[in-house]
Amino acid sequence: MAPAEVEDPVYDIKLSSVVPASITGEDRVHEFSSMDLALKLHYLRGLYFFKSNMVQGLTIYDYKKHLFKWLEINGVLSGRIRRSESGRPSIKCNDGGVRVIEAQCSNTLDQWLEMNDYSLHRRLFPNQVLGPDLGFSPLILVQFTWFKCGGVSVGLSWAHVLGDPFSASRLINIWAQMLSDRLPPKSFNLPKAEPKPQMPETPVHDGSEPVSVKQVEPVGEHWLVANNCQMETFSFQLTSAELTNLHSKMRNQTGKTPTFESLSAIIWQSLARVRGKPEPRTVTVYRKGRHDGELGNNQAVSVVKADFSIADASASELAQMLVGRSVEENSKIEKAVERDQGLTDFIALGVNLTFVNLEEVELYGLEFRGQKPIYANCLIDGVGDEGVVLVLPGPESGSIAEGRGGRTVTVTLPENQVAQLKNELQREWCISV
Repeated sequence: MAPAEVEDPVYDIKLSSVVPASITGEDRVHEFSSMDLALKLHYLRGLYFFKSNMVQGLTIYDYKKHLFKWLEINGVLSGRIRRSESGRPSIKCNDGGVRVIEAQCSNTLDQWLEMNDYSLHRRLFPNQVLGPDLGFSPLILVQFTWFKCGGVSVGLSWAHVLGDPFSASRLINIWAQMLSDRLPPKSFNLPKAEPKPQMPETPVHDGSEPVSVKQVEPVGEHWLVANNCQMETFSFQLTSAELTNLHSKMRNQTGKTPTFESLSAIIWQSLARVRGKPEPRTVTVYRKGRHDGELGNNQAVSVVKADFSIADASASELAQMLVGRSVEENSKIEKAVERDQGLTDFIALGVNLTFVNLEEVELYGLEFRGQKPIYANCLIDGVGDEGVVLVLPGPESGSIAEGRGGRTVTVTLPENQVAQLKNELQREWCISV
């Protein structure tokens, strides 16, 4: 007897597009920086959950109406990828719009969150990539899913080539502020869709190649790189009390290390024990950049190399390395991209085991009528086989939060390493995943 088909809990899917409320203008082009192009094969996915009383009275018309206004003020977001005569990509601000997806869910919001299954979360945000019809692919997609109880999730797909998570969260939060009538359009201060000025000449480095990016075979008009193995994402929360306990276990003569570096060190060491030989002795670290208010990829990218066994080291020693022995590689990455006038394809996140510090991202700044989401998270798709770890702010209210100051950790790894890593985190650090 054939097994019965499992009913998809997400159904009644509708597609539409939203364009700017007025014409952007002719011949407006947004040029990508070298860092933008280095990250063009990666995608940010964001997910926000709101209870029914938080969104009572809001309809799809309300959400879309303010998307029209949001896009009117910055036409870059509704543009499409074009190539110059040399082949270098840029954004043509042609008012192509963003894609909007509406869906229904047969579960209540509480039932959905209790399942704690990240593979199911992927049903709540768009998973599209740019291409193969590159010139027609929207850079941003938004999915609204209504749960049986009246709660709503908002899923965001954002092409990383547009900008880093700080840019993405800032912009999507401004849309929510407009919907709540808390931000008049005249105060919506975003960069215009104009070519970026040439950066001043960077100091000459030692001539070595960056180890935080890797050149890949040309992808053409389909901006996607296939992994050598199946990747899996999982996520867990740590309350402020749990973080205090972890810090106490790691305390040494140098004192308390920052939370991001502490969590990164714990996962680095745990994963080294899971993988065995060869160990991940070189890691990449992404931190908040100096100009994160602008649209673009402005994070500081650095590498940390160890010349000793990661599995046998103390986590506090690894944390101190992450604090004090990071070597920035932005200028090397930019030179590598420009060596072929921006035509070569690279992957960056996941070339080495990668840790991304998003503690300061305004993840809970997406407020509808002053109501913050009860839970929010994000991940990065298109990462390399070494995996990526995001450290994000934890929930700010409700039973999930258990006090402010916690963290959400989202991990993407080869699926054959996930169960072992969870066991190691539980055994050594009492972290329940």
